[in-house]
Amino acid sequence: MAESPRVLARSKVELDRLLLEAKLAIPAPRAGFVSRAALIESALESQRRVVTVTAPSGYGKSSFLAEWAAAEKRGVGWVSLDRFDDDAVKLLTLLASAFVRATGGDGRLIADMRGHGVSALGRAAPRLALALRESPRDFVLMIDDLHELATPACQDVLSVVIDAIPPGSQIVTASRHEQPHLARLRAAGQTVEFGADSLTLDADGARKIFAEAEVPLTPELADAVTERTEGWPVGLYLAAVIAHDNAEGTALISGDDRYVADYLYRESLASLPEDVQRFLRCTAVLDQFSGELCDAVLDVLGSQARLRELEGSNVFLIPLDRRREWYRYHPLFREFLLSELRRVDPGRVAELHVRAAEWYEQNGSPAKAIEHLLETPDRTNSVRLVAEHAMATFQAGQMGTVQRWLVELGAVTVDSHPPLGVLAGWIAVMSGQAIEADRLAALLESASFASQPFDGSATFESSRAMLRALMCASGPERAAADAEFALAEEPSWSPWREQALCQGGEAELLRGNADAAEALFAEAAELARQHDNAGVQALAEAECALIAMDQGRWPEGAARVERALSAVELHRIQDYAIAVPAVVAAARLALHEGDLSRAERELTRAMRARPVCTYAAPALATRVRLSLAKSYWAIGDHATARHLLREIDDILLHRPALGALLGSVAALRDIISSSAAGAGGYSPLTPAELRLLPYLQTHLSIPEIGARLFVSRNTVSTEVGSIYRKLGVSSRSEAVELATSIGLLGT
Repeated sequence: MAESPRVLARSKVELDRLLLEAKLAIPAPRAGFVSRAALIESALESQRRVVTVTAPSGYGKSSFLAEWAAAEKRGVGWVSLDRFDDDAVKLLTLLASAFVRATGGDGRLIADMRGHGVSALGRAAPRLALALRESPRDFVLMIDDLHELATPACQDVLSVVIDAIPPGSQIVTASRHEQPHLARLRAAGQTVEFGADSLTLDADGARKIFAEAEVPLTPELADAVTERTEGWPVGLYLAAVIAHDNAEGTALISGDDRYVADYLYRESLASLPEDVQRFLRCTAVLDQFSGELCDAVLDVLGSQARLRELEGSNVFLIPLDRRREWYRYHPLFREFLLSELRRVDPGRVAELHVRAAEWYEQNGSPAKAIEHLLETPDRTNSVRLVAEHAMATFQAGQMGTVQRWLVELGAVTVDSHPPLGVLAGWIAVMSGQAIEADRLAALLESASFASQPFDGSATFESSRAMLRALMCASGPERAAADAEFALAEEPSWSPWREQALCQGGEAELLRGNADAAEALFAEAAELARQHDNAGVQALAEAECALIAMDQGRWPEGAARVERALSAVELHRIQDYAIAVPAVVAAARLALHEGDLSRAERELTRAMRARPVCTYAAPALATRVRLSLAKSYWAIGDHATARHLLREIDDILLHRPALGALLGSVAALRDIISSSAAGAGGYSPLTPAELRLLPYLQTHLSIPEIGARLFVSRNTVSTEVGSIYRKLGVSSRSEAVELATSIGLLGT
């Protein structure tokens, strides 16, 4: 995007911190707001853990929560949601941040919320739930605009959080629509509910609002205006603003308009100078804004001063932080302004979004830039930014966000830009979506792309070759050739070179060349460290560690294991396929050192994470299970070893050509089949059962869980029964409690 002399670039960390601050800042009660002290008191006296406020826009929900927060003696955590927070990992991160602020808790909890897919429900949500239950201080969590959450994943993690609110603390949610968790809580008598009828104002409330606007109101007019607006708080407020600006001081509302809100907003906007009206219309394309952002979008100076003036003049402008730097419009007012912009100057909408995207990109927030570009018909810059940042966003745990970007770009756009297909393929492999990975790989085989990819790779052919080598559908020789091609294409400074080195190392292992593989992995580890590529660093260090341990170089292996685990823990990538070998290597090292307690802990972590290691990355998935099987056989758990061998057989059905790895599998098979040892141990949870296990924390029914996992009700019932049998429990609560205690959930 073109440089703008009006934009002062800042670090991504600074802008992200400011935007996060705006979401977590507790707003001050608005001037002229009619107190809801009686409602607050009734909610406090109820001592119920959950308070819900459900009403259409304009009923003062946010102001009600702000008044409550200002009066609280307990620690208060606040979260304002918007449409971009409809991602389970984003939601958990916000809730953890608010909780830490409210209680002074350990900030490491926030970083623990990272993860993808089912791990948000299986690891992050129970981790936050445990922190809530064990909080040494009573707190109130307030969530505004909960209606912005639409995805089932968000509803599932939220249900786990709600159930964890301890006695003495409360969670308060405000939403335009009835909240999904409400029916269950209502039936259990666990909630206090306030609806539109609780927030509707009477004639006395109308008089207070008009008095604040310095407009006299007779009892008759108070009754009339209340009846006309049906006690709608924002309608009464607007009527007072109009009356204040009316020369006759009247407060009558026309009954000719079909929509009272449109009439009121049009009247309130008409009293403002044209340049102010234009400012309001154009900045309505922004979900939230600062003076600097408004300057860039409108190509003007002085927007910060104008925002302060507008806030003081009772325009529907809501400050998002105590410093009055960031603002948003009241939702209804923004909707009206956008409709006015489309009516008055429709051709300018896309231009304004592009300018906003330019500002966000230049100020270090590419995700926000992408959101604005997706509002425009031009897909060129959208594709560029998505291609540049999709992998990093996925690695930050926000898989739902990346998937939404690809959906909004549209299938035609993605198909016309094959490098995006490669990125989607990597994401599918790393998150264990084998069928989707195969589908994308098949489409990419016939694709061509002559331009320089935006993802940083040298060529499309190079990035495709690396993905093909990882998936190893045509055997080790083809994988080696693909890796060698990518290495020839990717220069030393390429962010993809370490990936090419890793694929070369994997191919050499399949060819039986351990020394050559170790050299490639070692170079990959060093490059990944320099480029801060945690996933590749963890994988390469772990592979070097396993090779060193195979050759009896245990001190070197131990050092490699430590570096691999550090990368995994620091970047919270426990739930990614390429991180699992690090845990496997740690388990093997612990066994060698005789630390059975640590070995069992690491084995449990590896077994829990193994479902993401599928036949989409067959060499990695097979080696992980082979090493685990050997470890379990060594500690006498022969049932688990045999089960893992059967999982390897399933992988080989899809990817039979795995070179030297087949010999290692055959050798273990001979040991197991020739042994007279009994079953020993218990059968572990299968990958399918591990995927289902986190849903036992929720209140979803068997059919609802099936819908989440895209399997039949009978399949869910069978797998639940199997989980109970293997864990030796008879109920959901017992299964969750035991799974948490042994590390299958929450750690």
